[in-house]
Amino acid sequence: MAASGGAPKAHIMAAGMGTRLAPLTDRTAKPMAPIVNRPVMEHILRLLARHGVTEVCINLHHYADDIRGYFGDGRAFGLNAHYSFEEKLLGTAGGTGGFRELLGDDTFLVVSGDALTDVDISSFVAAHRAHGGIATIAVKEVDDPSHYGVVVHDADGRVTGFQEKPAAADALSRLCNCGIYAFEPAIFDLIPPGAFCDYAKDIFPRLLADDEPFHVWRLETYWNDVGSLREYRRGNFDALRGRVAVSMPGRELRLGVWVGDDTEVADDVEIVPPVLIGDGCRVAAQAKLIGPLVIGDGCTIGHGAVLEGVIHWNGTATGHRAALAGGIVGRAVRIGDDAVVHRGAVIGDGCVVCDGAVVKADARLGPQTAVDAVPAAPEPAAPGTAASEPAAPKAPA
Repeated sequence: MAASGGAPKAHIMAAGMGTRLAPLTDRTAKPMAPIVNRPVMEHILRLLARHGVTEVCINLHHYADDIRGYFGDGRAFGLNAHYSFEEKLLGTAGGTGGFRELLGDDTFLVVSGDALTDVDISSFVAAHRAHGGIATIAVKEVDDPSHYGVVVHDADGRVTGFQEKPAAADALSRLCNCGIYAFEPAIFDLIPPGAFCDYAKDIFPRLLADDEPFHVWRLETYWNDVGSLREYRRGNFDALRGRVAVSMPGRELRLGVWVGDDTEVADDVEIVPPVLIGDGCRVAAQAKLIGPLVIGDGCTIGHGAVLEGVIHWNGTATGHRAALAGGIVGRAVRIGDDAVVHRGAVIGDGCVVCDGAVVKADARLGPQTAVDAVPAAPEPAAPGTAASEPAAPKAPA
């Protein structure tokens, strides 16, 4: 049990592959996926700092250098960051085990690096200390428990069981595991050094088998696990609409319209909020930006282009008169003049959608894919003319 009662240290789980966000994560670590133009993990670090957490440990694997390069020593975000790199994934608990020397002297937190939340960290830690158990799990009531690990508890909030993605009719609870935990140092006795170990599959069942008391804490504020492309979209748009308390980049020119530094928007551009436009962007005349809409840094939007309900990552160019509806566009994508991207399409980094090309609804394009325009069908031959007859030559101009 912690004696100080002060802010704990924290472990940020950032080593996962993020396969359910592919093709966006084919070249990007999931914690680096932007929510309103900032990596989702940045929002977590800023939240922890606001609650007085100053020491964070971050385990890495997928695109580790990108994470370390962006967050550095953590001082820009109000804290000190320590890292470990996993050649092979060690699991959620195994990742924590690599930091036992840094975390093993007091109460500490474990938080998913890809969670979008404004959880009251201070209240969560206070509740954990009041329970007096070895562990506390933050849980959130959800409408459909079949997508989550479900936690069952008794009248005193003590955990009594788990279900992994149960059918709605079989669910014993609608409280899902949020991947936010508070632990006492004794938890390290259950984590084998250097071996794969998972909280949900190994540690929590062990605590139940040993009749070790641990508890739930209901998270009443916002939480999104960013666990799918649908949830990723929802997280961005919930942040735009103010449903989760995050720091928005840029300046709010008018209600629901944020614009970054060195960005130029033509006077006749139609903007329907909520809309976020990043730093260093250029939006040409007669474009229409219909929210909810996120445009990353360094993007260009061509003359007469229409973007509606789109998440548009950094460095992407949209051509003149192009039309995009409800999709997600990765980094450094080129969308040509008069191209059309239909609702629900997801376009990976570095793709090229040629002039006049069409991306079908719900398409998934891996990085560096090229989409050519479909050639126009030939006009039917005139009656009485053989189809193979060569066309008459054009008169000289």
